[in-house]
Amino acid sequence: MPDASFARQRGEIFEYAGATVEMVDAATLLAAARVNPVDLLRQASWPEPVKRVDLSVAGADRPGGPVHAFSAAISTADEPYSKERIRKLVLGQDPVGLLLAKRIEQGDPITTRIVDSVGSAAVAAYRKLGLDRPTQPAANRRPATLADAVVGLQATVTYDESGTVVRLFAEVPRDDVTPAHLQAFVGLTLQAVLELAGENSLTGRKFVISRDAVPPRTAPTTQTVTLDMVGGLTEVVAELREIAVSFRHPEAMERWGARRPQGILMYGPPGTGKTMLSRALANEIGADFREIRTPEILDKWLGGSERNIKQIFRDARRYRVPTLMLFDEFDSIVSYAGAGGDAASQALNAVAGIFKQEMNDLIEENPNVLVVATTNFPHRVDDSLIRSGRFDVKLSVPKPDEASRAEIFRKMIQGLIAAHEQPGFEMFADDLDLVALAHASHGMTGADIKEVLRRVQLAKAMQDARTGGHVAPISQDELLASVRDLLGSR
Repeated sequence: MPDASFARQRGEIFEYAGATVEMVDAATLLAAARVNPVDLLRQASWPEPVKRVDLSVAGADRPGGPVHAFSAAISTADEPYSKERIRKLVLGQDPVGLLLAKRIEQGDPITTRIVDSVGSAAVAAYRKLGLDRPTQPAANRRPATLADAVVGLQATVTYDESGTVVRLFAEVPRDDVTPAHLQAFVGLTLQAVLELAGENSLTGRKFVISRDAVPPRTAPTTQTVTLDMVGGLTEVVAELREIAVSFRHPEAMERWGARRPQGILMYGPPGTGKTMLSRALANEIGADFREIRTPEILDKWLGGSERNIKQIFRDARRYRVPTLMLFDEFDSIVSYAGAGGDAASQALNAVAGIFKQEMNDLIEENPNVLVVATTNFPHRVDDSLIRSGRFDVKLSVPKPDEASRAEIFRKMIQGLIAAHEQPGFEMFADDLDLVALAHASHGMTGADIKEVLRRVQLAKAMQDARTGGHVAPISQDELLASVRDLLGSR
């Protein structure tokens, strides 16, 4: 059955307090929530003092039967010790502060080092004095209930101890849940936002409720990729989301004496998206991305490699903003530790030994840093390097199965449509059959599917250039032909 409408979804639109809310394919969203939790908000900007709203629906089993559980968390707290917050604490808005900020933006290493040191001291002082704690106690706020009389939905409203997070929760029996319940819960969440931000604070704003991220109007790049854009790899993405949550909420980790993962090892065949997943995780956290390549470490001069790896970790201990460090092709840096007696093997052994030492206490020295290593050949990496405590999470990133390939095709095509289609121009025809494409592309990786699309796009662009336009959209047959050509060229 052809399935192109997925890429041009049109949602149901309703208005609430002057805001426009679009719900995209609510029935499918609720069906997906039976299997895995679904984050709902894909496009949102919030009025002060609201900083962030997390909205989700998930399936749950209760003694009375399965339910859909709707939850929302409305936060009025700043992200703890973000780069912007620390600089405001240290630099201020006087002329000297503005001058220092300008020098930092220009890359002045001495100024950056001074301000980073002062910023670290300021954070420590604020914590010691208790100035980082919110001033609005939760004691004055009691649990309440918000209700939508139309569908009979009731949501309990509670407040955390800090008084900066408002939580809403509601349940609907699975057999009874409808898109109207979803709309009602979204409305109750916006009502809670209004109570915090004031009347008319939502006027003119737009919110999108969708299972998928709203594709950007420009084609996604490696730098802008998010976990929402990843097709297939459901379990891997879910694990990375959990890691992102643990990174973004150090206060919860501290409350329970928990330690988030310090290092992540991702391994699998080439082209399965390990580097892309690393970049997406950094974007999910809101972290800077620092990729360390083999030439930055390995040096032909005696002792050079050891100095390089020490300097990389010395710098890492000074990062004052969340930073993901990616060691791509990890095996080429530390492979076969302990093997071989030639100079090259000895250099690798020395680098591996230093790497072990540096990873032993990195998270205690600087909790802003998360280390990710990727490899196509995990058997080449010594087990002691990647033991728990150094690399707490080890994720296999396999080649996608048929269902995952269909999802990859769907997300890639949806992104291309969002970026390039305009009124009067359709990029893809309406006869696409994702199941057939997934079946025909057996054995392909995400990188292969991207190449399939690139070849078809190039052929269409060349045809357009030769004929001056009036080129038919990309069809199912053309995509299948591109799949066959790529498989045949192996």
